[in-house]
Formats: sequence, structure tokens, C-alpha cells
Amino acid sequence: MSLSLEAVDVFYGDAQALDGVSLAVPEGAIVAIIGANGAGKSTLIRTIAGIETPRRGEIRWRGQAITGLPSHKVCNLGIGQVAEGRQIFPTLTVLENLQMGAMLPRARSKEKATLDEVFGLFPRLAERRGQTAGTMSGGEQQMLAIGRCLMGQPELIMFDEPSLGLAPAVVQEVFRIIRLLHQRGMTVVLVEQNVAMSLKLADHAYVLENGRIAMDGSGQALLHDDRVRQAYLGL
Repeated sequence: MSLSLEAVDVFYGDAQALDGVSLAVPEGAIVAIIGANGAGKSTLIRTIAGIETPRRGEIRWRGQAITGLPSHKVCNLGIGQVAEGRQIFPTLTVLENLQMGAMLPRARSKEKATLDEVFGLFPRLAERRGQTAGTMSGGEQQMLAIGRCLMGQPELIMFDEPSLGLAPAVVQEVFRIIRLLHQRGMTVVLVEQNVAMSLKLADHAYVLENGRIAMDGSGQALLHDDRVRQAYLGL
């Protein structure tokens, strides 16, 4: 098993954001996390990434306990995150943003080769490597956020609402990139507002409600589940 959580509780002060969350992400799989706004999806991603610390429970990465590790150490173990809202450095150039992603010890020796791979994946970034990131379109910034994450040589990549605020054509491109990364062997955790697209893509999915896992199953099974269709697909 690539990544696993066992009975994880997370609090913000007295407010409980995650309540006994247990899940598994197999090596090479796409696992989707779906749920309403405020269900705890972003908290879950942030907790795996080491930004939030569980009050109880355990997180394991390839058999190693990583609960409570700081985020830079989690990244250096091979867990990357494309955060909600992109979180690029707007005053830096495209190239400088990408170089920031390669500052991890695991990534430094392969920076040039990885940069070539990222520019191959995103030709637009190669064309605009000297452009200030804050002047780019939302779609271009999302590509940059993905590219910067890839510069860190992740083996598992977590996407938090990657299509948020993007035009439909750009959303299709983002999902194409996620499929391509998966085909290249990347393990993916996907939190996404477009429930239908994420379930079609996912090998397995979990439904998060009020900080708890309410349901789980294959992406296709949940896509055709009446409760999911009514609650999240408007069908």
C-alpha cells in the first residue's frame, strides 16, 4: 500500500474537521475524495502533506509512519501537493517558480532533466519561461503549479480542486494531464469539485461528509450509486 490513514482526527481549536478517517491509496492508483464544501477534503490533503497535525490516528507512507512530520520532510519522501488556488509566486518568473519546486534534496540532482520533462509536458511554460507568473492566465498558472510540484520528483501527487475557476477547455486539459501522469506511473489523490469527471477517472473513491468517510467504492460504482448521484451529481 502506498499511503494509508488510520482513524485520523484533526481539530481546529475545539472544532473537529476530521473524525476517525481511515483510507488507503494503492500504489499507482487514482483515488478521488468527494464531498460537499466544508466536508473536510482540503483538511485531509493538508494533513497528509504535513501542514495540519492529527490529534489522533496514524498516517503511513510505504509502511513508514509520517504522522506529524513537517511538510518539507513529507515532500522529500515523495508526496507532492498542488494546492487549491494554485499558490504560485506571482512576482517570480515561470522558470524561477519551477526552480523553487526543485529545492528539495531529492530533486536537486535531477533539476535539469526534470525541467526538460516539465517543458515537454507544458510547452506553454517553455514559451513563457521568462514571464512573471502573476501576469499569466488562470489556466497557465494551474499548469505552472502542477509543473512546480513535478519539479520535486513526487511519487504521489495530491490535487486540491485543480479545476476551480478554470474555463471548460482548460479543465479538460488539466484532467488530460492527470490521466497522463497516472499512465506514467504516478499515484494520484484527487479532490475535485467536478464529481462526475473525478469519479470517471478514479480507480477508487471516498465520500467525505462532516469529516467522516460516509461511503467508498470504485469510481464507477459510486458514479452509478443513487445516493451519490442525488447528492453530488444533481441527478
